[in-house]
Amino acid sequence: MFEQFIEKLKNDSFLTLETTPKHSATFDPIIDRIKELGLHKKVDGFSVTDSPLAKMRYSALFAALKLQNAFKKPVIATMSMRDKNKIGLQSDLLGANDVDVRAILALTGDPASMSDQPKAKGVFEGNSTLLLDMINCFNGGIDYAGKPLEVRCKPIYPFAVSNAFAKNPKNLQKRMKLKLEHGALGVITQPVYSVENAKMLLELFEKAKIEAGSKADDAELILGFFPITKLRTAQFLTAHVPGVEVPKEWGEKLFNAKNISNEEQEKVGLELSKNTFEEIYSLHPKMHLMTANNFSLAKSLIENI
Repeated sequence: MFEQFIEKLKNDSFLTLETTPKHSATFDPIIDRIKELGLHKKVDGFSVTDSPLAKMRYSALFAALKLQNAFKKPVIATMSMRDKNKIGLQSDLLGANDVDVRAILALTGDPASMSDQPKAKGVFEGNSTLLLDMINCFNGGIDYAGKPLEVRCKPIYPFAVSNAFAKNPKNLQKRMKLKLEHGALGVITQPVYSVENAKMLLELFEKAKIEAGSKADDAELILGFFPITKLRTAQFLTAHVPGVEVPKEWGEKLFNAKNISNEEQEKVGLELSKNTFEEIYSLHPKMHLMTANNFSLAKSLIENI
């Protein structure tokens, strides 16, 4: 399953859909909604977030396992450096490997100061590259301390993330190169909202691959996309999410539409989002769709691709 997933990433079109577990003791309603809309038939796989913004949620690894069992498609499980040390992270990787959760998105994680849990403290023994190094060790048959495993892991497929925008694009290239040097097979960007932005990222990624050398030969860039149907979403992304650039014209069009009605605002936002998604997908059909579990919106965007 994962071998075909990675092969498709390298040589074909590729589309994954993000899911975000809730503050709940079950993940089943998310699975039921995806099944109801038939989204599992339109995507190559899924991803699962790991308590984003440090808000406590259902386990990403268990959610990934449930998604894989339900749809027989690969799931990229996010693991954050925020919540566990080297012992806990490696232990989770081993357990996940045993139940065939083998695509891992390495994140440093949002600061614990943002948490909804009282006096939560971050662990942060390292950033996401440390987790990528642990995966490399496991793929080599040893743990991070260099001790051989009694039974070797099945191959683990590491993914990483990148901002989509920076005032100095060279900084993006340097960070991409770093992730590639530590073994990332796929680098997923923050949301992209223009073909120009997408072209810039693709150019930077190719330069980063050259600088990273042969170990990056098989790596691919996956462009992220988050549809915007409300003015406040555009304003939030612009003001509070580093590494994202929402075009000014989007804000202007949504502002004018909102002054007419909320319905008009959503109509304009959906049209902007759908057209841009399709343009970017036509340029580079390797994308990751994020909708904050608004799966009906996801269906609207991908129904024609």
